[in-house]
Amino acid sequence: MTHIVRYARDGEIRAGVRADDGLVHPLPLPLAELLRLSLSDLRELVERAVNEPPEGPAEPLAPVEGRMEVWAAGVTYRRSRQARMAESAAAADVYERVYDAPRPELFFKSVAWRVVGDGGTVAVRADSTVDVPEPELALVLNTHGEIVGYTVCDDMSSRTIEGENPLYLPQAKIYLGGCAVGPAIRPVWEVADPYALPIRMTIRRDGAVAWSGETETSQLNRRLDDLAGYLFAADVFPDGAVLATGTCLVPDLPFTLAGGDVVEIEIGEIGTLTNSVVRGLAPMLESLKGTLR
Repeated sequence: MTHIVRYARDGEIRAGVRADDGLVHPLPLPLAELLRLSLSDLRELVERAVNEPPEGPAEPLAPVEGRMEVWAAGVTYRRSRQARMAESAAAADVYERVYDAPRPELFFKSVAWRVVGDGGTVAVRADSTVDVPEPELALVLNTHGEIVGYTVCDDMSSRTIEGENPLYLPQAKIYLGGCAVGPAIRPVWEVADPYALPIRMTIRRDGAVAWSGETETSQLNRRLDDLAGYLFAADVFPDGAVLATGTCLVPDLPFTLAGGDVVEIEIGEIGTLTNSVVRGLAPMLESLKGTLR
């Protein structure tokens, strides 16, 4: 099993291939440039790198950079449809209609610099009272729209704000600390069936499990290549993109995240993303001190 990782060494941000032994074999290009290659050319570089001498272990950074963007799909699982209808009773039919519509719901989630990596801090908005993590399989797409790998995304969401009015979706979804991605990219050619991956999420509070649940990607109501096709239908992504594919692990109301919680999302064959939670902008800025430029 190998993963494409983005990491720091000697003051530089690099990309490499992490093997089963945890050692990282350097790649000749940074991640954004790797995603300008075709799938076949990327695979050749990755498979060649594994046979080169390793640099040693490295702590992975969020696998996004440059002009990469993170987008997300909504209402792609039946459970997600039910949850969105429950929190938005006044406009429940909007979610009912999009679930079976040919065109999926796609929305912008984050620019690269705002994305949090594994071990980092995510936030809930101070002007919301019900907030949840949304564990999602994410597609890593090259600039040609090809799926080149998979990663894990936590699509943080304010159920309070979105529930007031669907037009508030950007405020419910896009804010500092609202998106975590990582820890690495599993190459697409190593995953035999992306529709048979278990997804587990555990939320810990004060050392105890506050919520847990599991599902699998077989419950997905959309084809992954169709989601990618709609994203690239009328747009370009010079450094590639990450597309989260939706969730069906939604804690029942009135559960909400609290400051100090720890969210762990595990997707079989892909990896585990773990993040701590703060409430409000000031604590989020404090957690990023020295990293925002």
